[in-house]
Amino acid sequence: MIAVRMSPYRGEVLVMAGEVLVAGDVPVAVREAVTGVVAALEDAFNRKDAEALGAQFGERASWTNAAGRRLDGRAAITAFSGPAMREFLKDSYARYEVVKLLAVADGVVAVNVAQTPTDAAGRPVEGPHGRALYVVARQADGWKIVAGQNNAVDAQSAA
Repeated sequence: MIAVRMSPYRGEVLVMAGEVLVAGDVPVAVREAVTGVVAALEDAFNRKDAEALGAQFGERASWTNAAGRRLDGRAAITAFSGPAMREFLKDSYARYEVVKLLAVADGVVAVNVAQTPTDAAGRPVEGPHGRALYVVARQADGWKIVAGQNNAVDAQSAA
């Protein structure tokens, strides 16, 4: 079922597509492509595959991780992610849920993602949750994250 309501901003129509809030004109094919980027990012993180994780970012992406460290460029994101996932993130797993898609411009979508900590089998566990904002844009090599910020939040704030 799709629910529609008016946004408080400029009379935009907001559409609930499943459990995802869609603001502006985000065609189904774009929704699928953008949520596919998020799913691939989640899969790469949970497999601890820095190359696959980095492949979800644009060549000139800017990313700020949950610790507040800014990384510029796909190469830097990939280089940081490998050791991080082998060391302090080695036992960290998460489920990523797209909660909102916002059409920013033609070929650019802002994506709000809720991250839930899980065990290696995907079962929810205690621990810090995440709230991320990804800006995903159509690039020559497909849809990629071009900017983003990840924030750690406690479970109570995440609810």
